[in-house]
Amino acid sequence: MINKHQQAFAEQIKDEIGSLGKRPDWLKVKLPTGRNFHDVKELMRKNRLNTVCEEARCPNLAECWNHRTATFMILGDTCTRSCGFCNVKVGLPNELDLDEPRRVADSVKALNLQHVVITSVNRDELRDGGASIFAETIRLIRQDMPECTIEILIPDFKGSTEAFEIILGNPPDILNHNLETVPRLYHAVRPQAKYERSLELIKWFHEHGLKTKSGIMVGIGEQKEEVLELMHDLVSHKCDILTIGQYLQPSPKHLPVHRYVTPEEFAEYKTRGLEMGFKIVESAPLVRSSYHADKQARMIFVEE
Repeated sequence: MINKHQQAFAEQIKDEIGSLGKRPDWLKVKLPTGRNFHDVKELMRKNRLNTVCEEARCPNLAECWNHRTATFMILGDTCTRSCGFCNVKVGLPNELDLDEPRRVADSVKALNLQHVVITSVNRDELRDGGASIFAETIRLIRQDMPECTIEILIPDFKGSTEAFEIILGNPPDILNHNLETVPRLYHAVRPQAKYERSLELIKWFHEHGLKTKSGIMVGIGEQKEEVLELMHDLVSHKCDILTIGQYLQPSPKHLPVHRYVTPEEFAEYKTRGLEMGFKIVESAPLVRSSYHADKQARMIFVEE
């Protein structure tokens, strides 16, 4: 649900573009089917776990789940922030579930994952923002699945170095934090976030020895030149991996799509990003933050 300021931005977009018409062919996806898909779904329900795949209505859910991969979403299913693009429920979260890390680790083991992605809602009401739950989840996965590489997609923890250090107590292999969009649009897209704070978070973790990653959406109102400037900012703040995908409006209550970015423009972002110094760039209409994350992990560690 967007606020009044975000609603004004949405109306501005609608005035600028009118109707976009139907989605282009390159944004069509397969319906979720198959044995592996149902096995993963059953395991998630059995262990009372949330996945960002479902909560964010990811278009790659069928492909990923049929490869027996999923992005676990910890710290519950209710977020304390009101981002204009996100389909995760907003409100006052339930009491912290201290058994959640064990259930995630059990699921990783049951799926025999070689790479796992763990993300979360924002929990701004917690002193550490939930960093201790991230750390405990990583610890338990390492204990049971030492060969599994771990990627975490974290909130900004309000820039708390104390929270960052808790994460470093049980560090992941890849630290992901999404910028989501260009700074000009933060007031509508990420109203409780700060662009510079997110950049400094990425730099801090890189300087403490972790591989770093970030992602953005396009087609939500940004200009091409702004995207390229953001990419330069990420490179200068030591980001190793970048993902770029098309924004798709999850419901009529969210910010509208400003434009459908062509595959050719996505290909250009990938070429320019590699020239700038990113080690890996995933840039295509259906790319999402954890899309091909297992392949990215293999690539970035093989380079060493």
